[in-house]
Amino acid sequence: MTRYIRVVVLVLAAITGSLSFAHLHDLAAAAGQTGWKAWAYPVSVDLLLVCVLHRLRAERSVTACFWFLIALVASLGANIATAGILDLNHVPAWLRILVAGWPALAFLGGTLLAHSPTPRPATADHVPDAPEPATVTRVPEPVAEPEPIATAEPAPALPQAPAAPVVEAPAALVAHARRLADDHQARTGSPIDLDTLRARLNVPSAMADAIAAQLT
Repeated sequence: MTRYIRVVVLVLAAITGSLSFAHLHDLAAAAGQTGWKAWAYPVSVDLLLVCVLHRLRAERSVTACFWFLIALVASLGANIATAGILDLNHVPAWLRILVAGWPALAFLGGTLLAHSPTPRPATADHVPDAPEPATVTRVPEPVAEPEPIATAEPAPALPQAPAAPVVEAPAALVAHARRLADDHQARTGSPIDLDTLRARLNVPSAMADAIAAQLT
């Protein structure tokens, strides 16, 4: 079906192109352009239309649209003029002037269309570089140091634990308690008391007493 439509379009273009070509030739001949000059006028009009249509496919500029209207008026006006509206045996002076000035006008339009810059599609070589992603620098959050325990006066010495069953404290727990006591001594300048030691170790009172006994 598509091939059939193309054939029909080609036949239609050949018929209408021949009729338009003949009308332009007849009008040019009636305006005083005889011989080969009368045949050159239809060619100049059709070539200008081809140039304009090619430029319109590239871009819709004001220049291309203007010369498209000029070529369309020239082609359509010549076809209408041969329909009996004008007496081709007595062509008016203004039409003779238009026909005589058409070659210069068509040459000017073709030159402007040929030398106007045509925008080129972007290729892979001219693709702008993508902006580099912004690098986010994470600032480490400050580590909150434990506040020293303010004491109004030196803590009293550890009281003697009453006689009670001997509780064996693990060596690792005693070592950990010793580090806490040393740290407390370094920060506050006073030895750690039993309540603070028990709270820091989170152990029962009996275990805290056994550890305190081993620290002394």
